[in-house]
Amino acid sequence: MRGWIIPIGGKLLSSAILERFVTLSGGTDARIAVIPTASNEPDMGTYFERVFQRQGVAQVKALNFDRRTDCDDSDWLAWLSQATGVFLTGGNQLRLSTILGGTPAATQLRHLHAHGVPIAGTSAGAAFLSEHMIAFGDEGSTPRAGMVTLCPGLGLTNRLIIDQHFRQRDRMGRLLTALSYNPFCIGLGVDEDTAAFIGPDDTLDVLGSGAVTVIDPSKISYSSVAEAAPGDPITIVGATVHLLGPGSSFNLQTRRAEPAALHESFVSGG
Repeated sequence: MRGWIIPIGGKLLSSAILERFVTLSGGTDARIAVIPTASNEPDMGTYFERVFQRQGVAQVKALNFDRRTDCDDSDWLAWLSQATGVFLTGGNQLRLSTILGGTPAATQLRHLHAHGVPIAGTSAGAAFLSEHMIAFGDEGSTPRAGMVTLCPGLGLTNRLIIDQHFRQRDRMGRLLTALSYNPFCIGLGVDEDTAAFIGPDDTLDVLGSGAVTVIDPSKISYSSVAEAAPGDPITIVGATVHLLGPGSSFNLQTRRAEPAALHESFVSGG
């Protein structure tokens, strides 16, 4: 059974989000690998080591994959192979894809996840979790041709395109543009201090102080993106949008959303 996928929208991380990730990773017995590759800040890994130590985690280690040559370091890969939880920090998602992509470290992350290890990412780390990653794009509410650039991500799921800092940075337009290219994926726009906990059964639960915007493109009947010139607004007919607050859920297979009042299976500890 595969592990949980946990995209977090960035900025502050509430204690409830951290506690649930730690619980899913094994509680005080967890062995958490922190990967600060996205960040240019040299102490980012150390910062999150302390964050998880304050959560009572006995074993936590920052693996500073700063260059592609670091990604086949035998000692770090050995430590990573025994991790019970992985946390990817924020920064620049292109640093994650260009440094980790195609390396033994990325292969190890997918292997761990396939064997039940939860993998969380905040901000850039959230965007990187899926197969289709937003590399960069413009802000704004209206989708426009050429507004967003996609590239391959880590590949833990091919069902999603994830965007972070969502409502704080007005990113509805670029997520809609990304989905218009091929309306196969579901779009997740995750607010700051908010997480989508996606379980092995493909049910997503929302936790945090904000909301998750779910865009389901499966019923799109028309998109003008193929004919639009760069910068032109795109017409999209038939997309379904859900705004899900804390405790709400969405099933990625049935595409059914449930508000918190009806989602009786939501348990903050997992």
